[in-house]
Amino acid sequence: MTETFTELFEESIKNTEMRVGEVVLGRVMHVDSEIVIVSAGLKSEAEIPIWQFKDMRGNFDVNVGDEVEVEIETVEDGYGRTRLSREKACRARAWEKIETAFEEQTAIEGVITSRVKGGFSVSIENVRAFLPGSLYGARVTQSDENFEFEKDPLEFKIIKLDRARNNVVISRKAVLEKELSEEREQLIASLEVGQVIEGVVKNLTDYGAFINLGGIDGLLHITDLAWRRIKHPSEILQIGEKVTVKVLKCDKERSRISLGLKQLTEDPWQNVERRHKRGNRLFGKVASITEYGAFVEIEEGIKGLVHVSEMDWVSRNIHPSQICNVGDEIEVMILSVDLERHRISLGIKQCKPNPWIEFALNHKKGERIKGQIKSLTDFGIFVSLENGIDGLVHLNDITWQGNGEEEIKNYTKGDEIEVEILTIDAERERISLGIKQIYGDPFFAFISSSGKGSVVDGIVEEMDDKGVHVKLADGVIGVIRNTEVAKNKPKEAKSALSNGDELKSKIISIDRKNRKISLSIKALEVDEEGQAIEEFGSDNSTPALTLGQKLKEKIFSSTQ
Repeated sequence: MTETFTELFEESIKNTEMRVGEVVLGRVMHVDSEIVIVSAGLKSEAEIPIWQFKDMRGNFDVNVGDEVEVEIETVEDGYGRTRLSREKACRARAWEKIETAFEEQTAIEGVITSRVKGGFSVSIENVRAFLPGSLYGARVTQSDENFEFEKDPLEFKIIKLDRARNNVVISRKAVLEKELSEEREQLIASLEVGQVIEGVVKNLTDYGAFINLGGIDGLLHITDLAWRRIKHPSEILQIGEKVTVKVLKCDKERSRISLGLKQLTEDPWQNVERRHKRGNRLFGKVASITEYGAFVEIEEGIKGLVHVSEMDWVSRNIHPSQICNVGDEIEVMILSVDLERHRISLGIKQCKPNPWIEFALNHKKGERIKGQIKSLTDFGIFVSLENGIDGLVHLNDITWQGNGEEEIKNYTKGDEIEVEILTIDAERERISLGIKQIYGDPFFAFISSSGKGSVVDGIVEEMDDKGVHVKLADGVIGVIRNTEVAKNKPKEAKSALSNGDELKSKIISIDRKNRKISLSIKALEVDEEGQAIEEFGSDNSTPALTLGQKLKEKIFSSTQ
């Protein structure tokens, strides 16, 4: 026969030892807005405040006739009243649950009630526990005043317990990590290379972005963010942003996932050589400027480099920022396309007239023009010409006479001079000019009137081991080799000469290519001796000694 609730309750009361501190079963006899009257079979019924019957959420669900656990505070308080506590009974049962959860390492529910120094205060069925901020599961700082914690019941793991001191330390992070670990295992098992999934941007670094895929993070490297070059992931992503990515690699054993964003769009470098052929001109936007040039975006994801050498026909040592600025729209020409290395070379100057070609079209070799001296160097004079181009007067083309290194000292930067165009090489961007050519070539003027075999006057300028250097005219030097100084005893004859001496000699050879004239006194002596013999050879009465004296007299009289 089934026992009634009343019989079970009365039996419980009989078997319960009525001692202070004991937890017993009581029956709810009355409920109003402030108190609950409970009978535990003692001398009198006890009044218990209604708040002791509310759960962690603040809900009240007790009705007349319900059986509840209460703790005996006093059997008789001196006024004939019994005092019972629902709160203490719940606390005792809560401690039992806490101890069990601690021993079995299971989760237990609690509600965060307030924020305290270093963490939070948590109520576990009226038992106060401490939750360190580092174990909350989210990064929280003491200065984070706007932070709002969960007010609904959460699961926690007990990591430290001392009932004697009412010390309970719990962790929310441990529960979350376990949940995440389970989710992670399920997620990793389901991931495949090529799969497209959604995630949330968790963190940004210099080398990429970490994407939370729901239990596990994947790395979206900066090189896989976009087909174009970017300096930092923040140019494309923001923390907390939802993003769709593609799984590139999945190491399930090491729980490492590589993700890609640009792989969801077509590679702009595909067939780029068909769209951008060498020699094509188009407009692009300056994306960045470096010391060596400017990167220009010619279409989404495609940038080309304009090297500083391809920016201007004339200016060489300039910074790219003097030609263009970031954001400028400029016209460029495709110079080359390297599909394998994803590189395109561009040029700005090629979209403008080439001043070197224009100069070659408007001028010719031998033409005389005027220009301003731009600079003086060790090897010559740079002369500014039209459209900003320069021409070079080499040291050898400054003067017909003397040394160009000495003559260049007579010129000053900024002077206007007249020059003759010697060569124009538009392809190599070189123009050779001459100053001495303006005044004619004294060498060819001299040999046109004094050819090989001519007897010429000269002045000794210099003597060295090779012979005697004789000035024949301004800018014209002839050389008498040592063996050609005299017919007899040439060494003695050379030693008798001094710088500045006037003498006659015979031209024995002319090297037009190397601009050299060879002279000989010896040949002149032989010629004059022959003339003397011819002149005096018919007079047999004249002794030989007189003939020699006359020859000697004739040669040396001509030098005085």
